[in-house]
Amino acid sequence: MRQGAGGGTRLAAVAALCAAVLCGALPAPGQPAAVAADGTADPPSVYRTAEGAERTEGTASSTGAPELKARRHYTDAIGAGETLFYRVRLDEESNAHLSAVAALPPAGGTAYGDGIEVTLRSADGARCDGLRGTAGPGGFGLPVAATASRLVRPNASCQEAGEYLFTVERIGDAASGPGDWPLEISFLAEPGVTGGATEAPGGAGWSTEPPAASGDAGGLPRKVRGGTGFNDAAATGTGVWRDRLEPGETLFYRIPVDWGQRLRVTADVGGAELTGGAPHLGSGVLLRLHNTARTPVHEQGAVFDGQPKRLGFSTAPAAFGHRFGGTAKAGEMRFAGWYHLSVALTPEAAGHMEGGVDLTLRLAVEGEPQPGPAYDGDAAAAGFAVSDEDRERAAEGRATAPEHAVGETDGKTDGDGALRTVGFAGIGAGTVLLLGLAVWTLAARRRTAGSADTATTTAGPAVTAASGGMPHLPAPGRRPEHPLPGGPGPESTPPERHGGGYGQPPRH
Repeated sequence: MRQGAGGGTRLAAVAALCAAVLCGALPAPGQPAAVAADGTADPPSVYRTAEGAERTEGTASSTGAPELKARRHYTDAIGAGETLFYRVRLDEESNAHLSAVAALPPAGGTAYGDGIEVTLRSADGARCDGLRGTAGPGGFGLPVAATASRLVRPNASCQEAGEYLFTVERIGDAASGPGDWPLEISFLAEPGVTGGATEAPGGAGWSTEPPAASGDAGGLPRKVRGGTGFNDAAATGTGVWRDRLEPGETLFYRIPVDWGQRLRVTADVGGAELTGGAPHLGSGVLLRLHNTARTPVHEQGAVFDGQPKRLGFSTAPAAFGHRFGGTAKAGEMRFAGWYHLSVALTPEAAGHMEGGVDLTLRLAVEGEPQPGPAYDGDAAAAGFAVSDEDRERAAEGRATAPEHAVGETDGKTDGDGALRTVGFAGIGAGTVLLLGLAVWTLAARRRTAGSADTATTTAGPAVTAASGGMPHLPAPGRRPEHPLPGGPGPESTPPERHGGGYGQPPRH
């Protein structure tokens, strides 16, 4: 947490991370979990952030909140009971999409309602949009993402150019633990439109029935290795793909969907040779879809009982106009670009089986690309388009490198970039030396600080490594607060409702 762990627990947290590296306890991102001599699997890889993501630190109130720049990725950490504030500047023409991804512990221990709630407000306190994302049934649908958007539209609130406040609140049962959750925050600026195809298409149906595996989605499966999250998700397209899913693991895949196209998904999870009695773990398998802005679109679960399972759905076609009048799930098929599919297996399955299960994905992107809106800007550079290269990468199943933060850079190297991966992903040997230096530095500070350090902290478990790989040191006087940003302000305008999946409109 930002406030609540003394220097001793911070040292313990970093020392534990060093021990994990030296012992090889953390597998590399996107790699299968290793199996020990006793047949048990290593903990699954944790979330990997975008390369070039910048470290930031949200504040406990609107005062002094750091500014987020468009087309950038940021890392932070959030403690139990905290609400973090950030500032953004919006113009009158661009649609703004701000997302937060919380990298909850991948080995379980979270509950259904554990997650985050994000809100976007204007300077006068009007609520523009908001969404809750939770761990879902079984508490293992990780990581958790939520998005708030400002859509440019006539006769709506939050249309003025100026400063807005974006907040991320950690929600759920206190039993989820007081340790920090690493956060990744993204600010996507979708260019305004000057015309073109902006109406919702007719017959925008959505089906939760697994589609039949036929046509181009048939054939021999090709091997693929899912990633740890949005940034290193494996590029896939129409075809059959084979992977291996371990207990407690969430694997991510990305599929390019252009305007007018729909996505059909079938996920076959193989059976397992059980080591004990037949389990009956409700929603032990989770299938989820997120759109280009990382907004939850759809969620589907199945019981894990050791028997093969099939899940699947068919989306509505992607159309710009869905954002204004679409039904819940269809409303989130509002972009052209990369859509993210994830499959997760409950960590409880490890107590009933050895190793993992086979996973077969049958994907079909159907329909010819249609003309989209006339953007007043480069939609491809903003992330809201599908290129020929995207289609080629997906068709070939080429591994996708972790995304770089979008936007201009000054050419400088982020000095703590190596440490950033500690809190989110597998750790390389070079980081061990950096962590050792961090331990030595913290030890020196503790010796010089003496009792002053303990006087300014409260009792609590060890802090997990935050973004940047370093323990998140609390700012003086920082305490969780929940004020309304910008003062009392009007509350008459309801948020733009997001639909589908585990994302829910925020509490009022």
